[in-house]
Amino acid sequence: MQARPLEGIRVVDYSHFLAGPYVGRCLAALGAEVIKVERPGSGDAGRQHATVLDDQQSGYFLQLNMGKRGVSVNMKDARGKAFMQRLCDSADVFIENYRPGSLDKLGLGYAELSARNPRLVYCSISAYGHTGPDAHRAGFGLIAEAKSGIMQMVGTPGERPPLLRISLGDMYTGIHAVAAINAALLGRVKSGRGQHIDMALYDTLVSMHEYAVQCYTLQGVLPEQTGHDMPTSTLYGVFRAADGDLVIAAQVDDAWKRFAGLIATQGGPADFGADTRFHDSVGRNAHRAEILTVVEPWVAARSVTSVLALLDGIDVPCAKVQRIDEVLDDPQIRARGMVVEQRHPRYGTLRLPNLPFRFSDCDTTIRDVAPDLGQHNAEIARSLGFGAAEIDAMQVDGVLYSKASQR
Repeated sequence: MQARPLEGIRVVDYSHFLAGPYVGRCLAALGAEVIKVERPGSGDAGRQHATVLDDQQSGYFLQLNMGKRGVSVNMKDARGKAFMQRLCDSADVFIENYRPGSLDKLGLGYAELSARNPRLVYCSISAYGHTGPDAHRAGFGLIAEAKSGIMQMVGTPGERPPLLRISLGDMYTGIHAVAAINAALLGRVKSGRGQHIDMALYDTLVSMHEYAVQCYTLQGVLPEQTGHDMPTSTLYGVFRAADGDLVIAAQVDDAWKRFAGLIATQGGPADFGADTRFHDSVGRNAHRAEILTVVEPWVAARSVTSVLALLDGIDVPCAKVQRIDEVLDDPQIRARGMVVEQRHPRYGTLRLPNLPFRFSDCDTTIRDVAPDLGQHNAEIARSLGFGAAEIDAMQVDGVLYSKASQR
């Protein structure tokens, strides 16, 4: 087995909530030493967000910060600022997701840190980025989803768009940031210098449009809410069976012909498979309503299991719309190791989503749990050259904060 790709890279994760911590988790999985820096007292706000387990941890924090070492530093004290400067001088990567300009006031902006450490790759994540008329505005993934045009395209016509229920903007921006950081580290090999990466949630979601922008710029057509299927890709959508929901993707000509032929032999109109009006995408889209009047009741008369068995038998892509408990019990997810188990000293066995990285010659599964607030203060301070007396004084005075040191 090889060493993980980023072993030897030190990352300072000065971020909170979701997008930034997700980047840090990914880099930790890839082998980097990731040091999570939090404010004294409450720490990352994500510690108190969703499924709170105690006064230090939530499921949200445990998932996004596994594999990291944790320090908690009082930046209002000169010793805390000196600690952070030494830490950033030793780093290869710095991650932050505050409003543009916020960290400049703390001496942690790109200009100051890169002047001290020219090799630093500094990654900023914000709602709108560090340039443009909206750069100063606060925002979350919800804001970017609304602004990007994505939200307007989903849901039932005439109704308010639904919440997506996954943090698409944060996670997609986060993985783009991981790619950009790795590219900058590779570029540093040649140039000897790091650089500032400016990631915006709004930018990232606009970049996701694989067809909507084209529809408008090339044809003047505005995408609309379509509910449960795609009018431009008949037949592709969500269908209700007798005991649940499933999706069917029979929008490709060959798959459609197999699907329509199956319906014709399984209780549908005898000539349905032979109707040449439906044999190409243009014809299917033009007669979408007529097709749905046949397909929807055919599915509704059967169980999810029976429909899936029939479609699998003719190689038409399909799947049940699964609940989370079904996902976790899915043999495919188990085979791929997509749920990681960790042993936590207080909570016992944790089962959390794994990352989708798969390398032939190294294991990127994180086994170390997320740190308690300030858990590694002394360890990191020693690695930066602080003496035992200095460390003890900073812990007693709360410059290096932890629950244990404040008792």
